Amino acid sequence: MIRIGIVGKTNTGKTTFFNAATSSNSEVSTYPFTTKRPNEGMGQVQTLCVCRELGLKDNPRNSKCVDGWRFIPVEIIDLPGLIKGAFAGRGLGTQFLNVVAQADVLLHVVDASGSVDPEGKITHPGMGNPILDVYDVEEEMILWFKVAVDRALQRVKKRAFKPGSFDKAMTKELVGIGVKSDHLTKALDETGLREKHPKTWKDEDSRSFSETIRTISKPTLIVANKMDLAYSEKNFDRLREEFKSQLVVPVSSEAEVALNRAKEKGYVEYVPGEETFQVLDESRLTKDQAWALAYVEQKVMTKLMRTGVQFALNSAVFKLLGMNAIYPVENPKAFSDKKGNVLPDTYLVAKGYVAKDLAREIHSDLAKNMLHAIDARNGLRLPQDYQLRDRDVISIVTAARKK
Repeated sequence: MIRIGIVGKTNTGKTTFFNAATSSNSEVSTYPFTTKRPNEGMGQVQTLCVCRELGLKDNPRNSKCVDGWRFIPVEIIDLPGLIKGAFAGRGLGTQFLNVVAQADVLLHVVDASGSVDPEGKITHPGMGNPILDVYDVEEEMILWFKVAVDRALQRVKKRAFKPGSFDKAMTKELVGIGVKSDHLTKALDETGLREKHPKTWKDEDSRSFSETIRTISKPTLIVANKMDLAYSEKNFDRLREEFKSQLVVPVSSEAEVALNRAKEKGYVEYVPGEETFQVLDESRLTKDQAWALAYVEQKVMTKLMRTGVQFALNSAVFKLLGMNAIYPVENPKAFSDKKGNVLPDTYLVAKGYVAKDLAREIHSDLAKNMLHAIDARNGLRLPQDYQLRDRDVISIVTAARKK
């Protein structure tokens, strides 16, 4: 399952974003390090379900379908707030950064209103600098990666390697911080360090490699939070201009929490990610509740078109990670499993996944006995090495099933 890590300084609204994304009620406070250990919960990413184009009524098992939108589970971790010196263990830094290693993609939550000072304490809106906040957190992560890289270099440089042949050894040393072989290969190529033996690397080489491997192995989206507050629009424009190579998404986590709670109580009709919500019965609302929903409508939905929480999750998984949503079925003619459930499951798979990878993902025995796959839309027989595409509906044919 995809794991999304939420990072950022204290008081930027990380835990509120987590609560909004997971419908949780984790403690939110202005005190530093309210989140003393990672909060873990289940969120969902949203994609257009194939049931629409196929004209089917589906019966999802591992996900759910709402008005033709498929919501697929992902794991979300809210990490303790980061401060300067975290890479060396200051605050809860060691704990924070060790959990970063477990994430596939990061959401860097920033207070777009500028109401957090350099130490992560609350100040007046406009007094803080969200751009510097991004750089502070990024620097801590790079330095933490560098500690791991330097440690790996100390071990690897003692061995004898032919030029450009130490990839496997370095990958093995860095696997603990979530580095994969393709990450390392790409980082070596981008830094030009492939032909340079580890024992000849200088400190600037280690720094360059650490910065590159951090970016490649932990793709990061910037969440410009608190967009309903003063100074946020100006700072959002500054963030987009400064970080042109990254996705910057405007978000109001508080608005999403408010809509989720109103929905749970039956006050509104709302699908996460949609641009509107509908009040079901205004007479049931108190003055404060009516004011809060009017505020969300005017300050968030009208200006931003959405709260941004679901959009940030979707962008992280589908744009940064490039995941494809695949629908495996056992009966390609009925688009169902053996129990008759129509379009029962949705799998998120990486670009380059082939049909046999999907079989292995479902069950090891399925891959072992696999003969070929079938495109359920047209009955076309597909080879084991067929590269899966987003929204494919695939049936795996095995030797046992053919008999």
